[in-house]
Amino acid sequence: MAISLLEAKNFTQDKLSLAVIDEFRKDPILDKITFDNTVTPIGQTLAYVYNRVTTLPTAGFRALNTEYTPQEAKTTQQTANLKPFGGSFNVDRVIQENVKGVKNQIAFQTEQKIKATQALFADTLINGDTGVDANSFDGLDKAITGSSTEEIPDAAIDLSTPDAIEANASAFLYYLDQLLAKLDGTPSMILVNRLLKAAINGVARKSSLFTSSTVDEFGRPVTKYGGIEFVTVGDKPGTASPIIPIDGVTGLTSLYVVRMGLDGVHAASPDGDKLVHTYMPDMKLPGAVKTGEVEMIAAAVLKATRAAGKLIDIKL
Repeated sequence: MAISLLEAKNFTQDKLSLAVIDEFRKDPILDKITFDNTVTPIGQTLAYVYNRVTTLPTAGFRALNTEYTPQEAKTTQQTANLKPFGGSFNVDRVIQENVKGVKNQIAFQTEQKIKATQALFADTLINGDTGVDANSFDGLDKAITGSSTEEIPDAAIDLSTPDAIEANASAFLYYLDQLLAKLDGTPSMILVNRLLKAAINGVARKSSLFTSSTVDEFGRPVTKYGGIEFVTVGDKPGTASPIIPIDGVTGLTSLYVVRMGLDGVHAASPDGDKLVHTYMPDMKLPGAVKTGEVEMIAAAVLKATRAAGKLIDIKL
């Protein structure tokens, strides 16, 4: 079984949970990613074991009275351990109940914690490394680096100035097309940081393959290249540092392409249809300071090596 946040919303009757899911859906990655909600506890872990396709099958002709040359698709067994992530917040009952003209603090803090959790998921989806943080999960960059879907230009693609964009727009599109051709299907999205998206807007003015629509259902502007949506990935939670980094010395950055699906890039979650968990404080109970929490339990999964890739050495 698999489920998306939209489907989880349809299973939910609680108004608070509906509002929380809608907030999470405002993140385009979380809105589009599918959760394989089949994981059950094994001891003290929530392990999702799967086979990643690393070698594709071949086919050929044979002469009569001869056999085909045997060849098999190859897979590598992988394990993604689901991890809880989110955060908690404190609210003083005086602020919540008595101060006039102040926004409902529980609603405000919940909304802010959701935004931080969205950013943490995007950051870990791209940069996660259990060798650095054992409490997280491995991300796409760890799987892609050094693989066949890491597109490396002959020289850095300079998009740092209007003149550079004018001179190098064709080179950028050439290497982007080279990367797209290496994937095993049409990607669902192209992930970029804000500065690269601004530079790509300049490239877009020179190509008829770019299309723009005013907004999606959440009011987000949408830009597509060959029908593939650009998704701007923001900053790491609680910082002004972009999730897709920009080297402070060289100005170099990357972009990522992902094909969402249970045979491509998806997430794994515990068995059940509740993807988002909220624990709201009861202000009627004793205690001056109450705690609320927002939590998800998930891990990212790359089922096929050619379902994701990245283009490096783009200069901003």
